[in-house]
Amino acid sequence: MTTKASTTGDPSSTSDSHEPQDSLKAGLKNRHLSMIAIGGVIGAGLFVGSGAGIAKAGPGILISYALAGLLVVLVMRMLGEMAAADPASGSFSAYADRALGRWAGFTIGWLYWFFWAVVLAVEATAGATILNGWIPAVPQWGWSLIVMIALTATNLVSVGSYGEFEFWFAGIKVVAIGVFILVAALAVFGVLPDTHAVGLSNLTGEGGFLPNGPGTILSGMLLVVFSFMGSEIVTLAAGESENPEKMVAKATNSVIWRIGIFYLGSILLVVTLLPWNDPEIVKVGPYVAVLNDIGIPHAGTVMDVIVLTAVLSCLNSGLYTASRMAFSLGQRGDAPKSFGQVDKRGVPAVAIWSSVAFGFVAVIFNYTSPDTVFNFLLNSSGAVALFVWLVICFSQLRMRRVIEREMPERHTVKMWFFPYLTYATIALIIFVVGYMFYDDAGRKQMIMSVVVGALVLAVGLLLDRRRHRMRNESSARE
Repeated sequence: MTTKASTTGDPSSTSDSHEPQDSLKAGLKNRHLSMIAIGGVIGAGLFVGSGAGIAKAGPGILISYALAGLLVVLVMRMLGEMAAADPASGSFSAYADRALGRWAGFTIGWLYWFFWAVVLAVEATAGATILNGWIPAVPQWGWSLIVMIALTATNLVSVGSYGEFEFWFAGIKVVAIGVFILVAALAVFGVLPDTHAVGLSNLTGEGGFLPNGPGTILSGMLLVVFSFMGSEIVTLAAGESENPEKMVAKATNSVIWRIGIFYLGSILLVVTLLPWNDPEIVKVGPYVAVLNDIGIPHAGTVMDVIVLTAVLSCLNSGLYTASRMAFSLGQRGDAPKSFGQVDKRGVPAVAIWSSVAFGFVAVIFNYTSPDTVFNFLLNSSGAVALFVWLVICFSQLRMRRVIEREMPERHTVKMWFFPYLTYATIALIIFVVGYMFYDDAGRKQMIMSVVVGALVLAVGLLLDRRRHRMRNESSARE
């Protein structure tokens, strides 16, 4: 069912031969995986997109982040339980394949690949916008091309190359958030020069903690829940690490403080220092608005550098994640066989090129048809995070028994209060899905995502039926 990274064998079989191989190299070091786990939850959406959530829900956005964070913590605990016991290059897609059926692994695997392929285009465009502002002589499409080519080359060199780049990208993001939290906290208490203690007045002023009503908590949650997508990358990368079981357990156990500090901590400081309806929060972004208010010089430029780092990190991880999912699908016969092969460097080159090719095409559509084709791609991949989390929950319900029966010694990470918390998580996800149909802003996204998901599911069911028929025919001949 799974394909673990190859760490043994004749070195000549991977370094000298030009024949395609079928196993990934364990090229990620523990420090790589640790930083991927820490930085995986910090995306450009936190630095920029969180302003829309604050404007919609006011200080109550903290409850939205807390609910979304709780959902991620529970889902990651379930995924960690399965990944620690059986690290796989396809992670939750491979577990769905085993627990629910080939159709489930096929469907969620391809939807996840589609999500990250679209993300490549979004982040390449975002990075190009920043770079074009600095060096306008190069057009935006040129910067998009340069960024995509550079990170494609990084992923093609080796998995260690990806890990090293991501280590530094994630490190910059973590340091940036850490410095922001320290500076903002000092400002709250009036420790910095030219600042006075603001106290907690902004949390209840300007209309109260929920100025637009309690319903905005859920609306805000829809805006922030997708910014957590990426937490699961560490479980895909674990299969190419030196000690996958240990690192998955470590990453799963640390997800609570990561979300608590980076998201809840920093957003709490933003809405404490500034009134929630300050127009600068949306105009320049919440973090730049706070730094400007404190009096930090060149805050906008500094944040542009940090956002660009977050964008490059997301691009780097997105290409890695999409290619590894495509590799796993190829290994299981749910994608072309060439997707499941690696080159002499131990990387799935065909899967990487296929993923980046889709990303390149999507970038082109972003410039030629932003309101039609690209808008469809964006909306139809928007709810994939919820689909992935739902599949993880159902897979864990069945995989728990398999792990206890077949590999009890590797059952090092356990879901809390099983199965009650698993069922509660399923109920919460279904509730969010239902609310998206009700919410004006989320309805279009959910309908398009469901349509695309249904199409992929139909293909998966047809292929599954075809395999059963071929097996029956083969058995009859024998």
